[in-house]
Amino acid sequence: MENIGLLRMPIGNFQSAWNALYELGFDPLMVDESSDFDDLTHLIVPGVGNFKAVMAHLESKGLPDKIRAFASTGRPTLGICVGMQLLATRSTESGDTNGIGFVEGTVSRLPGGPGMPLPHVGWSTVDLRRSHPVTDGIKQGRDFYFVHSYAMHCENDTDWIGATNYGTDFVSIVGRDNVVGFQFHPEKSQANGLKLLENFCYWDGQC
Repeated sequence: MENIGLLRMPIGNFQSAWNALYELGFDPLMVDESSDFDDLTHLIVPGVGNFKAVMAHLESKGLPDKIRAFASTGRPTLGICVGMQLLATRSTESGDTNGIGFVEGTVSRLPGGPGMPLPHVGWSTVDLRRSHPVTDGIKQGRDFYFVHSYAMHCENDTDWIGATNYGTDFVSIVGRDNVVGFQFHPEKSQANGLKLLENFCYWDGQC
């Protein structure tokens, strides 16, 4: 039986993610630095806001090492929004900051421009670049709900599962081994977003 841990964050989309999982029939556990991750089958890292501030919060609680240790066992690990960005090697937001480092890549500010204000808020299309268990049942070119000004750019094309264009192509779904991330908010993306969450919760971490 799935034992899904949802990392408690001081700000962000924790409650909406919890509600979506509950709607899908799961009973997620709120976890923090005092929790024993050994009993979890899956871990979800949500988050919104500033990369540097969120990473500093996690480091103050000793959580990056706990997240790394969890993922190193092969158990499915998901990052949402800033939670996905934290999976990268580094970010340039508010100065250069190291991430958790599951994916070789950099998080940088979107270019914006005429007709493309920042933050990027609203529905945008995700182009699926390769198949993955978490995207089973999702048709090509579906729209998902985004709220962000920074985005990940991967060094390895094989880590790009989904791409979105907003002045430039950026990674909207990332995946390496048992770790995946969504830049958009699946919990706010109606049926297709809920399907992605459901797929993740039943995924065994194998590709």
